[in-house]
Amino acid sequence: MENDIQIVITGASGFVAKNLRRYLSGKNIKLISISRNDFKSFKNEVKIVSRNYDEKSILPIIQNSDALIHLVGIGKQSIQTDYNMINVEFTKHIVNLSKKAKIKKFVYASGLGVSGNTSLGYFISKYNAEQLIINSGINYTIFRPSYIVGKDDLFTKYLNKQIKKGIIEIPGSGSYSIQPIHINDVVKIFFLSVIQTNFKNKIIDLVGPDMITFEQYVKLFSKGTKTKIKKINLENAYHTAITNSKSNFGVDDLNILIGNFKGNHDKLRKITKFPFQSVIELLKSGRFS
Repeated sequence: MENDIQIVITGASGFVAKNLRRYLSGKNIKLISISRNDFKSFKNEVKIVSRNYDEKSILPIIQNSDALIHLVGIGKQSIQTDYNMINVEFTKHIVNLSKKAKIKKFVYASGLGVSGNTSLGYFISKYNAEQLIINSGINYTIFRPSYIVGKDDLFTKYLNKQIKKGIIEIPGSGSYSIQPIHINDVVKIFFLSVIQTNFKNKIIDLVGPDMITFEQYVKLFSKGTKTKIKKINLENAYHTAITNSKSNFGVDDLNILIGNFKGNHDKLRKITKFPFQSVIELLKSGRFS
């Protein structure tokens, strides 16, 4: 029975986690949700606020859970937090916690473009985290997501903020492509990865059915407004990213955009066996959020 399942979610206050928790709560799944920051809980949910994800307090509560979905990660470094600290060492802590708690399934959100051949710091940290999970001996599913979009995702918030200012800046040509996937599909896929055996010990690209250039996406998103589209020099964008930690685009945001990574949607569709929402069609119809 689905409602006998107990799932642990880390990074509970983040965009993906909030939507996932709402979806699972609606299916009467028992949830144990953990975050460094306080958050509003849903029904059937045990809330844990722990700055350091302290083992002594968390371990007894998550013992023998059916799955842990690890959604903690950073995409921009600072003096206080770097990729190795959060994406690698913290993942190691959660993997060890899962093993001690005898959790049956570990689900991880990595990144599209991650591979053993990368030279990008962000991707290296995600690859090392993947290897920790693979070598742990726990039944795992590793997803490599493209842009996960929906109401209140970081990219959407950025675009809405720029629309209010009347101008959206595009780094470089804007001809590089993205492969966005809607949050409504993502939460269903995460749940399927817990309850279906065909996800066992797989690395899967988490991407939507459509490729679209960054410029086309921005134009579709801002249609019906009087927003101007401004292309900014890529060298200037990188300089700002390097020298200003609060810049709209971080260094690795730019690297990922320019990397033009393409995921295998066909593999995802064959495993999930359900129809995906086209983000492009949602944008065109005005039903995006």
